[in-house]
Order: sequence, then structure tokens, then C-alpha cells
Amino acid sequence: MNPTKLMKGSALSALAAAMALTALPDEAEAQPREMQERIRAAQGDRSETRQQRRAQRQEARQRTRQNAAREFRRTQNGRRAGGRDRTETTGNNRVDFNEARAQRRAERRAERRDNRGDRRADRRDFRRDQRADRRDNRRDQRADRRDFRRDQRGERRADRREFRERNRTYRGDRNRTYVDRNRAERRAERRREARRDAYRAGRRDERRRDAREDRRIRRDAYRDGRRAERRRDRWEDRRIRRDAYRDGYREARRDQRRARYHDGRRWRHYDRWDHRRWRNNRRYNWYNHRYYNRDIFRLGRYYAPYRDYRYRRLSIGVRLGNLFFGSRYWINDPWRYRLPEVYGPYRWVRYYDDVLLVDIYSGEVVDVIYDFFW
Repeated sequence: MNPTKLMKGSALSALAAAMALTALPDEAEAQPREMQERIRAAQGDRSETRQQRRAQRQEARQRTRQNAAREFRRTQNGRRAGGRDRTETTGNNRVDFNEARAQRRAERRAERRDNRGDRRADRRDFRRDQRADRRDNRRDQRADRRDFRRDQRGERRADRREFRERNRTYRGDRNRTYVDRNRAERRAERRREARRDAYRAGRRDERRRDAREDRRIRRDAYRDGRRAERRRDRWEDRRIRRDAYRDGYREARRDQRRARYHDGRRWRHYDRWDHRRWRNNRRYNWYNHRYYNRDIFRLGRYYAPYRDYRYRRLSIGVRLGNLFFGSRYWINDPWRYRLPEVYGPYRWVRYYDDVLLVDIYSGEVVDVIYDFFW
């Protein structure tokens, strides 16, 4: 079998299989009969045209083969002839044979080119047919949807029409001989109840408004009284603090020269605080006391008086702001940590994990112990 025919036959069979798979039975039944006939006629015309072209190419190839065989026999006959003429004839025959072979190659290339053109045309026709089928299918689906909606609208209209007819028949079949004699009395009673309810609702709303107003008056009076009382308390507190500060400052200045502290051996003046002498006293050995009482020295987190403040290592002689040695930072029981008692303006103050002895009048750091707490 010729390879060209085999290739064409396989291409046509693949084309026919693809068309058979894409064309669904339901969609083929949905297509109009005229459209199907037109498609079949177009396919038949194309197939006849292809067959005619194939037959023409086969005839041309057959003639070419016959001419080549005839030339080959002629060359063979010339070879059998002897002498000088035979050599010349053989050379001519060889030239003719090469030309025939080149012609056959050209014909094969032309045949392959024609086959490729046929395959492209087949694929193009197949795609065109598929697009036409899809357009027809979409058109049929739109028509089906329109028909379905039209049928639904018709059914709904019929249902509404039937419902109206049924209601009309019901109204016509009702008993119109019945007369309600107490209808007017009941209507009058309903009106009286409505007026009574409206009066009650109005009185209720009025009482609610009065109650809200009374509550507002009492609240405003209470607020005004509390406001005036708070103002008086604030004035009095400021006066008391001012007087207490003045009195305390005067007393501190007055007793400044008489203030003393005990370093473990004797009483000393606070102006001459010796931060070395009390450390030599074994009574205030806070280091060993911390070793055996660790929980006492674990006070928790330290909250600085300022939000963005960070720890800075302070030394003796530094002056602090009054927020750093406020009452919340005081160590009220120094002996618990084996620290000496202080009097006068001095206070033991916690600063992060350090302990500072601060003069609360001037804010000066008099003594410091680093890493005192855990």
C-alpha cells in the first residue's frame, strides 16, 4: 500500500472519529433538518473534490513512473550495443537517468507538499465545522431557555387566573343572608376602649415625663452639691498641705542642726553621714541576711515614675527629682533588710535593684548600695 494513501486514510479516519465524538446525539437531534442536510452536502462536495485531486495526482505519478521505466529500458538497450557508440550512449543514458531521478524527487516533494496542504485544509474545515456546530448549539440552547421561560410565565399566569376564579367563586358562594345585629354595638365598644386606652396612655406618658424630670432635678441638685463639696474639700486640702509644708519646712530647718542618726555605735549628726562606718558594723550585715532570706529581697518589678525612663547607675552626690523618692518608693522598715535606721530628712529609697539614701529636702543621694534586690 502506498504510504501517502495510508497517511490520508488515517487522517480522514481521525477526522471522522473527532466529528463523531464532538457531535452529541442530543445536540444532533436538536439541530434543524435543513442545517444537517446542508452540512452533509458541503462535506460530500469537499470529499468529492479531494478524491478528484488524489486521482489526478495518482495519474500524474503513474505517467511519470512509466516514462522513467521507458527511459531506463532505453538506456539498458544502449548499454548492450558495443563500441564507441555504446559508451556515448551509456553516458547519455546516465544523464537521462539522473534527470529522471531528480524529477521523481521533485514529484515526491510536490506530493508531500500537496498532502500537507490537504491536511491543513482538512483541519481548517474541521475547525470551521466545529465552530458552526457550537454556534448552532448555543443558538438552540438560547431558544430552549426562551421557550422554558415562556412556558413558566404562561403557567404562572394560568395559576393566578385559576386562583382569581376560585376566589370569585368563593365570594359568590358565601351566605349573604346572615346579618350581624350586634355589629354596631361592638364597633362602638371598640371605639370607647380605644379612647380609654389613649387617655390611659397619655396619662402614663405624662407621669413618665414627670418622673424623668424629677429624677433629673434630683440628680442635678445632687451633682451640684457634690461639686460644691468637692471644691470645698480641694480648697481645704490645698490649704492644709500648704500650711503643713510650711510648718514642716520651718520645723525641719529649725531642727536641722539637732537631727541625728545612730550608726550602731553612737549618735551622729545627719550632716556628717558616714557611708562607710555603718558597713563595718556586723549588726548591719545585709549581705549574709540576704543569702539566708532570699524571698524578702525579691520585690517584683520596678515601675519608674516616667514612661520613657531607663536605668542609669547613680552615684553619691547626684540630685534626683522628687518623683524618684516619693512615698511609694520608701523602705519603711529598714531593719527588715538589715539597714540602719535614719532620721530627719533622710529616707531609704528603692531605685530599680539598688537602694539609695536620699535627702528628701534637697534630693541629693547620700549613700547607695548597688544590686541590693534580686
